Amino acid sequence: MKPDIQIDRFEICLSGLGGQGVITLGKVMGKALALGHGFNVAQTQSYGPEARGGASRTDLVISTRPISYPKTDKIDLLVALSQEACNKYYPLMKPHAVLLVNTTLVKQIPTNQYLGLPFTEMSIDRLGLPQAMNTIVLGAVTFLLPFARRALIKKSLEESLPAKIVDVNVKALNMGHREAEKAFGQPPAIWAGLAGAGKGAEKAAPKKPRTKAEKA
Repeated sequence: MKPDIQIDRFEICLSGLGGQGVITLGKVMGKALALGHGFNVAQTQSYGPEARGGASRTDLVISTRPISYPKTDKIDLLVALSQEACNKYYPLMKPHAVLLVNTTLVKQIPTNQYLGLPFTEMSIDRLGLPQAMNTIVLGAVTFLLPFARRALIKKSLEESLPAKIVDVNVKALNMGHREAEKAFGQPPAIWAGLAGAGKGAEKAAPKKPRTKAEKA
């Protein structure tokens, strides 16, 4: 399958704590973007001690061209699921890149230009399953990326998980996508050019990320 959109280089950093499923999140997304969407994708990962609470990070570099350097250099999208991750990786973002935070755990955000949802709270209160938090994040990220198709992300998710937990994770994926659309409006304007060549691209002008004050 050939991609609908031409991307020179797009960098995503998914970061958090051990036990939050960051590595699995990166693998599912990388598989979907490579095999389903047809992009070239390079995935790298790093984590501290395997015990829960250790730092965890996985990066994706996405392009329609061959990828000469597989690691992130200037991040377009930073997903920070913990305060430590936000503090550590925020300086690596491009100017005007997008920061998506887990507002349940990230309380001190270094900028007022960010997007946030209480991912941990949603997984516990609405699904009763903390382990599904990363799949809610996957749904939100799928909404934000104009080159990601939810049906193809869903297929990758279903193929990557044991059958007994597929249904609840599909529910989590749809919840994340729905809540992101409700909270954020359209995908960030900084990526509007990427959406122009894709099938089903939004015709309406995307909204810029809302500030903390605007959300209050």
